[in-house]
Amino acid sequence: MSFLLNPNILLLKDGTDDSQGKGQIISNINACQSVVDVIRTTLGPRGMDKLIHTERKVTISNDGATLISLLDIVHPAAKNLVDIAKSQDSEVGDGTTSVVLLAGELLKEAKTFIEEGMHSQVIIRGYRRAMNEAIKRIKEISVKLGDKDEEEKRDMLKK
Repeated sequence: MSFLLNPNILLLKDGTDDSQGKGQIISNINACQSVVDVIRTTLGPRGMDKLIHTERKVTISNDGATLISLLDIVHPAAKNLVDIAKSQDSEVGDGTTSVVLLAGELLKEAKTFIEEGMHSQVIIRGYRRAMNEAIKRIKEISVKLGDKDEEEKRDMLKK
């Protein structure tokens, strides 16, 4: 009975949403979708430039990494997309827009399943299984270049 003597006290900032469950998951997905929608139109050869005005400067860019770094995102779930983009940029140096759009599409598909009543853990398990299958297939079709000489590597790259 000690739980009655020590109740959990939760302090939240004014205006904080403390909802849980299906509604909160959908809210998180919607927040991420709004970031994805900003970035989506910058992709490709006909990608549009975005103008971002901060207090001291104006930036015009269609680079996903630049735009994400300039956006003032406060939603915790949407900040995960920023972290994904920063991680991609630091590891590879390119593909930030693509990785944000891919994450957004996965979330969009998950949202329909959540709305139909599927538990989020089932969706996560399915995504992990799909990832493992994709990795397995990539390993099957990959070409090993380690044991080839420079001429063979160049020839392979030309092909």
